Amino acid sequence: MSNTFRSIDEDLMSSSTGKSAANISTNMRAAVARAPEYAEAEPQTTPLLDGLDLSPASVLVHQSVCVRLDWEDLSHFVVVDRQFESWGAVFVNAIAVCPSNPAYPPYSGTMALMGAPRGGWLEATFVRPVKFVSSFVTSSRRTVLSAFDRDGRLIASAETPAANLANSGSECPPNTRLSLQTLEIHRVTFHAFDGQLVLDDFCFCF
Repeated sequence: MSNTFRSIDEDLMSSSTGKSAANISTNMRAAVARAPEYAEAEPQTTPLLDGLDLSPASVLVHQSVCVRLDWEDLSHFVVVDRQFESWGAVFVNAIAVCPSNPAYPPYSGTMALMGAPRGGWLEATFVRPVKFVSSFVTSSRRTVLSAFDRDGRLIASAETPAANLANSGSECPPNTRLSLQTLEIHRVTFHAFDGQLVLDDFCFCF
């Protein structure tokens, strides 16, 4: 399937922008979008100013260009590192998989990104700082998403409340969304603490 440009997430962005295929150096699907969901709302449904989140971080995200990676054009078991560098992200300890274990269902499509060959973690470093990161996570242990600045200092974190494998009886459903919103994110890690984890629809905003 060819590169497509579409909304990252209905609760984050609503309009897509075009981009010439000549600007894409890899044959990977991704998405680029800008403008918050209220930007194209009908006049009668546009929220009042006092109902908007106007914090600096929120305003910057809404003014950003965002990318979504869904892995669908990757080959099964390929090591993922610099395939998406032109989009702005480089990965460490990541393998593309089409999960055969139903406990790890992809959020969309058939492919996901697994922390491997060393189980339980993976890392993404950004070509330039980003302001927002999110991904849908399924793991056999509680998973922590951590963000670091240029100097390697922890600046934000988020975590799933528990393991969330499908059909495990967990109160936490599979494909729980983890997200962070702060300035100057240079690197993020996902840690499942000796468990196994898969990610899908990895998003970030410049």
